[in-house]
Amino acid sequence: MEHQLTIYNTLDRKKELFVPIHEPHVGMYVCGPTVYGDAHLGHARPAITFDVLFRYLTHLGYKVRYVRNITDVGHLEHDADEGEDKIAKKARLEQLEPMEVVQYYLVRYHHAMDALNVLPPSIEPQASGHIIEQMEFVRKILKAGYAYISEGSVYFDIEKYSKDHHYGKLSGRNVEDLLNTTRNLDGQSEKHNPADFALWKKASPEHIMHWHSEWSEGFPGWHLEC
Repeated sequence: MEHQLTIYNTLDRKKELFVPIHEPHVGMYVCGPTVYGDAHLGHARPAITFDVLFRYLTHLGYKVRYVRNITDVGHLEHDADEGEDKIAKKARLEQLEPMEVVQYYLVRYHHAMDALNVLPPSIEPQASGHIIEQMEFVRKILKAGYAYISEGSVYFDIEKYSKDHHYGKLSGRNVEDLLNTTRNLDGQSEKHNPADFALWKKASPEHIMHWHSEWSEGFPGWHLEC
């Protein structure tokens, strides 16, 4: 390429020359919104940040595939995998079907992004459209020994993973710090450690969005899709 791009590598905490794995193709995966309410500044920041990167990579001549996911199932009220699904709760309060809530706020999100003059992504997959792939991913993690089944839910085992790999390498935190600073919440007794997170969550009887699996009638955890 005629111009070069230097980018910060979070893994080694250094600025490095950007070199694509498969030049001239570049892949960007960005975690998009959970569409149960209107967009806010927290949604605007990554949209603008990655729009600038998307435009500049394209300007340099790369063929960029920009993927931004939409979370439309599995994001519970509390990030510790407890509470009601945010979209299901909104649907119950407004007496709508969950996908009506998703469609309404997804359209409004797109309008907000248009107002910011950011380009749309190349692909915008929704979590509910890729349940089969997420279930297969859970099976692979279970087979590798880094997850466990508990009362119909499947959790990622942070402590076990850390025995073979450096969990927290990107964030710079170690497992001991993570476990010591994680709150113990009611309803987490089925986890081996409070910091473990759900890959698959068993649905309660009143939960209206769920799929059949060998573990339970449930749904993927939002940590998995990101």
